[in-house]
Amino acid sequence: MKKIILSISALALMSFTANTVYNYHLGEAVTNVQDMKEWMMQDLESGRIDPELAEHYMYWLEQTEEHLIELSEENRL
Repeated sequence: MKKIILSISALALMSFTANTVYNYHLGEAVTNVQDMKEWMMQDLESGRIDPELAEHYMYWLEQTEEHLIELSEENRL
């Protein structure tokens, strides 16, 4: 009986730890995308990038950010 309880506890702890690491990486990915959006805006304002290209990049960065946030919210349930 002790072995079963220890096995279940170990499995639960590993699952919790893996979930925590996964959430951490998702959070970091969202932060990275937000940083890239900020840099893109700075490049656009300073004239380093063509406005049409910046709009294209911003669209895909926003899509990526939304998907990462959705994945993060689904994972917390």
